[in-house]
Amino acid sequence: GPEFLFPPHHPGDAWHYAVHLVQSFVARYWWQGDAAAAHIRNTLEHMPHTLLLRLPAAGQEDAEWVSIDETGVPTAAKQRGPLSLAAAVARSAKVVVLASATQILLAEPELPPGSAVKLARAVPFALEEQLTEDIDQLCFALGRRQTGGRTPVAVVARNVLQGWISSLIGAGVEPYAVYADIALIPENPGQTVLWLEGARLAVRRPGMLPFAVELTPVSDALAVAGVIPDPLEETSEPKALESAILYATREDWARVQDEFARLADKFASLKVQLLPEGPLPWLARNLAATDAVNLLQGEFARSTDYGERWRRWRTAVLLAAALLVVHVAAAALEIHRANRATAALDTEIAQVFSQAMPTEAMQDARRQMQSRLERIRRSGPGPEYFLRTLEALSGATSAMPNTIIDTLSYREQ
Repeated sequence: GPEFLFPPHHPGDAWHYAVHLVQSFVARYWWQGDAAAAHIRNTLEHMPHTLLLRLPAAGQEDAEWVSIDETGVPTAAKQRGPLSLAAAVARSAKVVVLASATQILLAEPELPPGSAVKLARAVPFALEEQLTEDIDQLCFALGRRQTGGRTPVAVVARNVLQGWISSLIGAGVEPYAVYADIALIPENPGQTVLWLEGARLAVRRPGMLPFAVELTPVSDALAVAGVIPDPLEETSEPKALESAILYATREDWARVQDEFARLADKFASLKVQLLPEGPLPWLARNLAATDAVNLLQGEFARSTDYGERWRRWRTAVLLAAALLVVHVAAAALEIHRANRATAALDTEIAQVFSQAMPTEAMQDARRQMQSRLERIRRSGPGPEYFLRTLEALSGATSAMPNTIIDTLSYREQ
């Protein structure tokens, strides 16, 4: 059986314990499918990732999730377990949730041009023929307006959406977006894409929204979806046969293989693609290119996660703050040095002034000394005045040996 090297405590707390795991929980063949082991490996990753999480189907308790990179390629094996276990992996990821499309109506009505608020008000009236519940009990989410003037819309009961969000938040998972699972079915320009899962058949034709039919046997589901001719429907012209590609797990294909064999002549061509790891990794590959409608709009819009933003920009902010501190400290040091040099120069000037004019109080040393020299120069001609000037200058420079005389001139008048 599996043996633990160290007690893992809680799989969401990989790094803040004094003792860290040095290996995965168990040997390689044991940790395949172990969600906790996948989280320990994920904690070592430094690149941000997206967690694609599929909510439990009706009557089930376990969710499914897979970590993917920006291209939709899984970075770890698909995991399965309760939402509380998925929350451990979701701490460092952007969580995109897939909900069952059996409880979501996808439509593409033609709405008049206008603001988002105006479109939101017009949607219930544009879809009133397709709705069976009171519009006050429904939530309407809008996608990007298409080039043909149609706008993708997703409709779900308010209490259903509230239940999904409450389950996620209660387990510690904050969803970034909630999509209908069939919205991630990749579109094939030359074939009708079929996805069979249990009793549900999802259909996506080129250039059209996907839809799902939950009906058994599969031949009835195909007829109701219009994929094959309905034997009970009488038409003057036979229905054109469709080329289709069917995606299913090994278990589902084994269950319906004989039935599809009998329906082979109802298709122009039929290819079967098995999903050995289930549909989630297959759906994940279309996440980056999807135009699916996010149900988290209006009152359910995701609030700004300032904590996540701080964690994302924390390193850059701290580096910028450190650079600012260094810059301010360097500027303060330069100012301090300049102040000391200024004080030293003021002291030297005061000493020179006191040597040259000991009887006068210093106010503006330069102006006072220039005035004295001017008076000496004008007091009378003769070399004796020049000698007096040299005597005063010599006494001042001898007191300050660092004084340099740039220019000295004398002219008799």
